Amino acid sequence: MSTPPTPPTRPSMPWFLAMWIVLGKELLDAVRDRRALFSALLYPLIGPLLSGLLFGFIADKQREAADVAIPVVGAEHGEELVSWLTSHGVETSEAPSELAAARQAVREGELPLVLVIPADFGEHLAEGSPIPLELIVDGSRNDSRPAVGRTKQLIERYGHGLATTRLIARGVDPAVVSPVLVSEVEVASEQQLATSVFIFVPMFVLLATFIGGMQVAVDATAGERERGSLEPLLLNPVPRSAIVAGKWLAAVVFSVACVALTLLCCLYVLEYTAVRDLGLHMASGPLVVLGVLAAAVPMALMAAAIQVLAASFARSFKEAQTYISLLIFVPMAPAMIGMMAGLGDSPGLLAIPGVGQQIVVEKLFGGESVDLLHFVLPTLSAIVVASACLAATAMMFRRESVIFGR
Repeated sequence: MSTPPTPPTRPSMPWFLAMWIVLGKELLDAVRDRRALFSALLYPLIGPLLSGLLFGFIADKQREAADVAIPVVGAEHGEELVSWLTSHGVETSEAPSELAAARQAVREGELPLVLVIPADFGEHLAEGSPIPLELIVDGSRNDSRPAVGRTKQLIERYGHGLATTRLIARGVDPAVVSPVLVSEVEVASEQQLATSVFIFVPMFVLLATFIGGMQVAVDATAGERERGSLEPLLLNPVPRSAIVAGKWLAAVVFSVACVALTLLCCLYVLEYTAVRDLGLHMASGPLVVLGVLAAAVPMALMAAAIQVLAASFARSFKEAQTYISLLIFVPMAPAMIGMMAGLGDSPGLLAIPGVGQQIVVEKLFGGESVDLLHFVLPTLSAIVVASACLAATAMMFRRESVIFGR
């Protein structure tokens, strides 16, 4: 008996062709998906703009504090103090003469503070005894703190000058009461100081690597399985690794786009808003921008690979979103450690994914020199993690439990 002929099998599609087809399909789906566009475009705007508003508010309050007139009770008792304030460009204004009314005005926010000069100001001044001034403030009002701090500094300067005059009148050198003079020698550059204040910029840029492609990674894996379109895709005679690579690269494209938009928005906030009135300027030249992108792109590769792997474990779209939302702590942890304790510059730290990128981005914005090793170690570690995650995802796509979500 003759054996039946074997049915012809379809030839397997070339790996790169299959990958490009899956990539184009996922990008087209992502562009049509409003949730993916919303997450990729909203974050670059919201994060930097909110931070810009916060620091702009601080700059406005500092600027307003220099123009606020100091309300004074008992100005007629301390004409010397009032004239000293006026000679230093500080205006004074009248306040309610009764202390109860003055306290109520400060409590209700009508006045930021009130300086109370006692009636025996002249007697204390003549006797050389301490003058008991009162400063009525409301510590619960953040908007009045710059004015309060400025007033305290002015009064301290007045008291220091008065003490110097009293010592000279008694034939004592004022230097006797200052046996130790401490002067600060700042070794940090202007860009480094700005980076320490605007630490949100490196953190936002690296957070964008995880947020930009998050929706695409979830929809391309758990979302397709939930809709039932993953099984027909895997029935095609193409390597599973090519399908995984196409989905991964689609998430990478959105992640890199989110990084670029976030970086541009952060630089715009620092250069063209009220934040620049703080007098701090980060390095932001073309080479810095290219360096930041070169450091962030490998992290985007790693972030997308981790997200694709995590979403493949999930049984539903919502479960995948829960898993991936926890991954945001990966870039946040180095930023928080850098703000509280600082990050070193050792090769061991540079080789840690996420930490190395944080170090490089902070150095670039701080205007510090960065050599090839600062880019190579974080890039290699990120590629190793991304490759391991992609290999694990390709193996998972061969299991029926993963394909059908069982």
